[in-house]
Amino acid sequence: MVFFMPPSPPSSVTEDAYEIIPGDPAAGLVILADHATNRIPAEYDALGLPAEQLGRHIAYDIGIAWMTRRLAALTGAPAVLSRFSRLLIDPNRGDDDPTLVMRLSDGAIVPGNARIGPEEREARIARFWRPYDEAIGRTVEASLASGTVPTILSLHSFTPVWRGRPRPWHCGVLWDRDPRLPHLLLAALGEDPALVVGDNEPYSGILKGDTMYRHATRRGLAHAILEVRQDLIADQADAEAWAARVARIWDGLAGRAELHRIERHGSWSGPVE
Repeated sequence: MVFFMPPSPPSSVTEDAYEIIPGDPAAGLVILADHATNRIPAEYDALGLPAEQLGRHIAYDIGIAWMTRRLAALTGAPAVLSRFSRLLIDPNRGDDDPTLVMRLSDGAIVPGNARIGPEEREARIARFWRPYDEAIGRTVEASLASGTVPTILSLHSFTPVWRGRPRPWHCGVLWDRDPRLPHLLLAALGEDPALVVGDNEPYSGILKGDTMYRHATRRGLAHAILEVRQDLIADQADAEAWAARVARIWDGLAGRAELHRIERHGSWSGPVE
């Protein structure tokens, strides 16, 4: 059984592991959605999980596919979305990360992962993780080949309550050592007095081996992760409204020279959190 995945627009390029929404490679922006869907191919038998578990945040980032598609349409930028659940394998982890395939996620035991061995782990890397990773690399390379150094923006969403505690943030900007895009995003989002904006909240952007580390930090490209609280984008209209908010911010930032040059800010080498 294959669970929810938003339909692909006619112009998109889809493979088993990824979807590419084409855009202008000279737009100066590449949009990523690592956890766009809870799709699990039929042969994995839903990893032994009931449907209600696959509708939770443990399987995908609720609302982010809608937000990503709309932001790509508004900005004309290319976007790369995953086409597999993070429960199969997490594309936002390094391929040597111990949390790459989760056996337990937010209290839910994942039966199909409980006894996963090295061969199955490598098979999932080959079928899902690596093709998605390579699709991002090709998209970034196409932007560089156009003569424009792109900014990378990765979209994620987070639960409004974690371990019984409400989270006050409406959104958060996650980052590591490169402050160029994060500081601008924090300032722009902070102009709305109704928003509570987290700076490396509710998570830290310091995660060696993650998607942004592999494709932005190591290349010296300006980048950030934008996390939006899931109850604010749980339906399509609200998700697209958030996309419009981000598009307006990007319109004011796109011409800034510091976002379109390669700068080495060093690579973080602390423990993975």
